[in-house]
Amino acid sequence: MRFVYTESVALPRDHHMIIIQSPLRVSLFGGGTDFPAYFEHAGGCALTTTIDKYIFVTIKPRFDDKLRVGWTRTEMVDSVDEIQHELIREAFRLTGIDKGVEITTMGDIPTEGSGLGSSSTVTVGALHAMYRLMGETITAERLACEACYIERDILKKPIGIQDQYIAAYGGLRFFEFSRSGTVSRRITLDRDTERRLNANLMLFYTGVTRKADTILQEQKANVQARMQVLGELKSIAYTACEELEKGNIDAMGHLLHASWLLKRQLASKISNPEIDEMYAAARRAGAIGGKISGAGGGGFMLLYCPVERQEHVRRALSASQELVFKMEPDGSKVIFNYRR
Repeated sequence: MRFVYTESVALPRDHHMIIIQSPLRVSLFGGGTDFPAYFEHAGGCALTTTIDKYIFVTIKPRFDDKLRVGWTRTEMVDSVDEIQHELIREAFRLTGIDKGVEITTMGDIPTEGSGLGSSSTVTVGALHAMYRLMGETITAERLACEACYIERDILKKPIGIQDQYIAAYGGLRFFEFSRSGTVSRRITLDRDTERRLNANLMLFYTGVTRKADTILQEQKANVQARMQVLGELKSIAYTACEELEKGNIDAMGHLLHASWLLKRQLASKISNPEIDEMYAAARRAGAIGGKISGAGGGGFMLLYCPVERQEHVRRALSASQELVFKMEPDGSKVIFNYRR
């Protein structure tokens, strides 16, 4: 898909405020096969779910021509080119908004380096907010495509494309990636299976934030040499999807373990001795399997653990903070739209 930057758009200066809620995600299977260097050759896939932890983007017109961007710091600038928050800067450029707007981002958790897909969630949320302020309703597919374009093509980030798609679409989904496009399928579980799956998944913070780019750069460079490993990861993702739809959720634990052992081979810093020990302690305490969420190297560790063993795991990982979560059915959406 080709993108053309929009000419400058004039926004009405009336009182109008929009809040977009965009979910973070936990990637379950297939990570690494969503790099174009792999899927354009062999076809990739990802089984992934959004969770009930969000990034909120608020946007409103200003009475003057300045641009104000609020994130971990506040920027007040006269032109889009001066904005240091690169994701928001490029979203402004793509949508054509170039003056007289305030935009802020707020997350439920410290997002940078979390491994929960936060940068793509911010990009999707910022684009969504800007288009709605302009009065446009935008599809999940277009949101995902434009977020991929900003992160991969403009900013040259060494990332795959599953994060942008899951933030835009939401839910528990199976994506298939190929040269001809992306196919998204929502995985529908009966209420009891969904309840049990939610109950058996745990997230723990490793205490380490890391720059995903260095790990992903190595992983991207290794794609040709790791085609067999990536093929096995893809096969596991398809198996996981089949088992899930049969209601065999304990298979998730065993498949996560198999997948994690393979994924560690994709780049040298995906794991480290501290993460290995944390994972081994969780397995000794009763977790069946798990993985580091996202690029690896830190952030959050996802575990599949039967409910009756979870207190043992909490004790074994008492030095690590648990993030209690549930799967989220919706993607990026407007939760507040007020105009006076």
